[in-house]
Amino acid sequence: MTNPEINRRSFIKRSTAGVAAFSIIPSYVLSGQGNAAPSDRLNIAFVGLRRPIEEFASTENIVALCDVDDSQGTDLNDQFPKAKRYRDYRKMLEQEKSIDAVVINTPDHSHAVIAMAAMQLGKHVYCEKPMTRLLWESAKLREAAKRYNVVTQMGNQGQSDEGVRMTKEWLDAGAIGQVREVHCWTDRPIWPQGIQRPEPEPVPDHLDWDLWIGPVKKRPYSSNYHRFSWRGWWDFGTGALGDMGCHILNAPFYALELDNPVSVYASFNRPNLSPRVPGPRYNAYDKVKDETFPSSSMVHYKFAEKSHRGEIDLHWYDGGLKPKRPEAFEMRRSFPGNGALYIGDKGVLMSSGWLGGSPRLVPETAMQEFELPPKTIERIDCSHQQNWVRACKGQGKPTSDFEYASDLNEVVLLGNLAIRSEGDLVQWDRKNMKVTNIPDLNEYVNQEYRKGWSL
Repeated sequence: MTNPEINRRSFIKRSTAGVAAFSIIPSYVLSGQGNAAPSDRLNIAFVGLRRPIEEFASTENIVALCDVDDSQGTDLNDQFPKAKRYRDYRKMLEQEKSIDAVVINTPDHSHAVIAMAAMQLGKHVYCEKPMTRLLWESAKLREAAKRYNVVTQMGNQGQSDEGVRMTKEWLDAGAIGQVREVHCWTDRPIWPQGIQRPEPEPVPDHLDWDLWIGPVKKRPYSSNYHRFSWRGWWDFGTGALGDMGCHILNAPFYALELDNPVSVYASFNRPNLSPRVPGPRYNAYDKVKDETFPSSSMVHYKFAEKSHRGEIDLHWYDGGLKPKRPEAFEMRRSFPGNGALYIGDKGVLMSSGWLGGSPRLVPETAMQEFELPPKTIERIDCSHQQNWVRACKGQGKPTSDFEYASDLNEVVLLGNLAIRSEGDLVQWDRKNMKVTNIPDLNEYVNQEYRKGWSL
């Protein structure tokens, strides 16, 4: 074997296409001299260094680190001295020919362009949630993953956990009878929302602000956007629902086999800005709502009846709002900061935590009397990140690939579209990717990119 790099990369390509008859080529076939097989490790590049990367680095080669902010991930320079640093992911993809897979940890507004560029070059992609900021982008990435035959995963880690599988098994076993309602809530936002656009500030020397802005409309730099508070701005983030919905909504989405909602509408807090902003009160509010998400909101989805269940009403709460306290709650039981509540015609089930959590019947007496059903769904014996890594090597399937994740992502983004509608019922035509009853909302389904950026 004269060129191990070519053979390593061709193996990975074959394994993801399903051609290989076994999960991984024995090491002695590829290594020749008793060294570790080239196919045993992926060459992974990271775009956005705001999250720990140990779940990938523990088993794989980290060959490139990219961030528009030079002050991000400085500790990684010593940890991965052989990994080359970049500011521009486009240059990284052009120059680093050995990359097999890309992990995207950037703000929401740049997920789609980075993921598409990587997939077009045949790179596998792990993208943090939400998959995209816009509905149109979500559909495009789903199509691209199929077209380029790459392994993908959205970073909603709970989809690889025990909790979502237990929830589905219990509901399928009739633990609470027919489920009619689901209530999901979060303690987010923990960043400012419902505020006016901040005053411009000088751009720090360590930051390439033009690259950070990427495909969206250019605006002056402010520390109110970078590094964390971008989540609360429409141009950059997806609010509390986009941040936590891909986690908390995932369990009911998976367990109840939800898909495209029949309708969705929202209500939200309207800030009173009239003392601070001259002019009529409604003008002051209009200036804010086009910039940031509201400080709190409720979103109400209706999902159509299926052969195995009736209609489902799913409700989302954020900004400190919670659902009505069910009668099944004991006197001292309270709502956790993040969770989901399933209301059936024979009982109540609650899960706690932002990953979907382990289910419990309430009251506790119902839990004690419940006979646990058998485990019928295959468990994942590794982390969500390693589930993707293994799939890249032909070992099983990712639990939240872009085929699955795009459906969940669209439900989340439809909730934000409903917030844009200011209380009107939104009817969505998924096939044609448009709102059928409020045409003006379609400007938020697909927005024009800044010159020089495209999918």
